[in-house]
Amino acid sequence: MKSVLHILSMTLSAILHPLFMPTYGMVCFCAAFNSNQVPLPRVYWLVACSGTFVITALIPLSLMLIRRWRGTISDISISNAPERTPVYLYTLICYACWCYFLYKIIYAPFVSLIGVGATIALGLILLINSRWKISAHLSGLGGLLGGVLAYTFNYSLPLPIGTIAVILGLALVLMYARLYLNAHTPLQVIAGFILGIIMTFTPTYLIGIL
Repeated sequence: MKSVLHILSMTLSAILHPLFMPTYGMVCFCAAFNSNQVPLPRVYWLVACSGTFVITALIPLSLMLIRRWRGTISDISISNAPERTPVYLYTLICYACWCYFLYKIIYAPFVSLIGVGATIALGLILLINSRWKISAHLSGLGGLLGGVLAYTFNYSLPLPIGTIAVILGLALVLMYARLYLNAHTPLQVIAGFILGIIMTFTPTYLIGIL
């Protein structure tokens, strides 16, 4: 039973890896915009989602795998806090490029604000990580929830209770998985989740009230 829980925790940590959150978010945004605003051309979906995946997931993950192959990180989840700094640095650069991609290439100023928030959150995690191992996994999932709330607020839509419930459910399960793997303390996963929500929601909220 213990080995099964370990495998499930590792699998969930991989599926909900923070590098995949921007791609999940972009798919959700395209689907929501397509349903609530105007139909988006398929080419827009393709460019927006694939571009996001390449910039925020494929490139950083490839660099992580190279570092894993060279032995400079112990695992892909980067469980050892000191190993996270260089990984976060080049991921931060990728996120900055993603913000430019969102604003200039696919012309999505609203989503670019969420991207800016996610980039700032990553920068804060980089700084906090030097003293305290805050959870990047939960920050990524919190960022996804913050993005959903920001979209709802920006377009004055009813709260998508089902989507929010799913994300909160995944957050609880992911928290358990990270704690089971001894990757974090309860406070570290909770703090990561709250940080992600606040930083992705705040930029759009501030723009909305100005």
